[in-house]
Amino acid sequence: MTVNKFNLPDVGEGLTEAEIVSWNVKPGDSVAVNDILCEIETAKSLVELPSPFAGTVTELLVPTGVTVDVGTPIISVSDTVAGDPTPADAPVPPAPAAAAPRPAPAQPAPGTAAAPLVGSGPKADAVKRRPRKSTPSPAAASTAVVQPVPAFAPAPAVEPVETQGIWINAGAQSATEAPAPGEAPGRPTLGGTISGLVNRVLAKPPVRKIARDLGIDLADVVPTGARGEVTREDLVSYQAQRDAEVDKADTFWGKSGRPQDQRIERIPVKGVRKATAKAMVESAFAAPHVSIFVDVDASRTMEFVKRLKASRDFEGIRVSPLLILAKAVIWAAARNPSVNATWVDSPDGSDSAEIHVKHFMNLGIAAATPRGLMVPNIKNAQDLSLKELALALNDLAVTARAGKTQPAQMQGGTLTVTNIGALGIDTGTPIINPGEVAIVAFGTIKQKPWVLDGEVIPRWITTLGGSFDHRVVDGDLSARFMADVAAILEEPALLLD
Repeated sequence: MTVNKFNLPDVGEGLTEAEIVSWNVKPGDSVAVNDILCEIETAKSLVELPSPFAGTVTELLVPTGVTVDVGTPIISVSDTVAGDPTPADAPVPPAPAAAAPRPAPAQPAPGTAAAPLVGSGPKADAVKRRPRKSTPSPAAASTAVVQPVPAFAPAPAVEPVETQGIWINAGAQSATEAPAPGEAPGRPTLGGTISGLVNRVLAKPPVRKIARDLGIDLADVVPTGARGEVTREDLVSYQAQRDAEVDKADTFWGKSGRPQDQRIERIPVKGVRKATAKAMVESAFAAPHVSIFVDVDASRTMEFVKRLKASRDFEGIRVSPLLILAKAVIWAAARNPSVNATWVDSPDGSDSAEIHVKHFMNLGIAAATPRGLMVPNIKNAQDLSLKELALALNDLAVTARAGKTQPAQMQGGTLTVTNIGALGIDTGTPIINPGEVAIVAFGTIKQKPWVLDGEVIPRWITTLGGSFDHRVVDGDLSARFMADVAAILEEPALLLD
């Protein structure tokens, strides 16, 4: 038997560490190549690690909640499948007294299906645990009669389990398997037991992280999700009930009479929060920021968005003013190329440096997620049509909210947009994403009194805020760029030029 150790890989470019968020397996479970072993949290995203080996899990070398360096062994897997006897344990069959002719297998009657034989048929998937079998004595084996397995067996009501995107019933038994000897009747099986998954409560990774941070056992929470999963609202409700039961006098400010040092909540800085803090400090003090703001009459943008929503071509696609802003930023960057660039210091530490102007747009979209700020980007956004850009924005948002953004999706950005207006904020001074020289903040759009042709009338107004690296983008260039973005929001028809 050979035991293989799986070292924590670098799932991105240059990542040095990751935290083990949860294990999908436990010692004794059988795994196949590419089965998901665990979820890890890097400085950029939540990532599922597939198994590079097939066999049996022998040991989990790193517990959940621990951060380890890339290259550290995290799990060991033997090359044997659970349930298979090792050569030392395999029973030695008795030598036959005399060679006897082998009887021909019985043929089923015409028009009837042959009863399945124990041990016949294709081998079960390696992720499924084989039923335990007792070794019969030679005498019993010679007189054993193979019985057909019932076509259907009642299954206990067990909540469904999500594995690799497929919802299954953890309590449903295979049509060709019965409970293994020694197991209690009605034990949840699915062609054997799906190792490490049948007892997992349904919940998305962000919900699991919140529960872990609060010290809540998901099994104690009553799920109300559409598929029986625990939702964020369920955790909030459970936490409120738990706090009330512990001490109704306790509030956010802590129980009166306790020393102040016992009323301080200490939150470790790690993962996305740690990476964001480091990047923002470096950006704020390495790049000399200059910010400008402009009020924009976005009434025609709102009319354009309304027409797109009613268009057959955009049926089923979420369309918002952010789509028009994204297209405006791409259009304006083509007219002012230096905003889509990077400042590169000399590697030898001398005063010489370079400005790398990029003739492609990897448009970053700042996204607030339960795990912190993430900035995935849309690769080669300049090549996308308005519909393709809308689909890309939708996919980016759904992936980010689910905590499934991959490290590669957050690398190589060239210019970023942050939509602070989604929270009702008029404007702000954004910090440039490291490696870029410009960022645009999109404020809320709301009706305000506006002077048009000498008359004060209500119009849909928004405020754009832009921050620029003054080493690359001077005041004139930043003003022209922001004026071009504003021009598209005021008249989206310019995109057709």
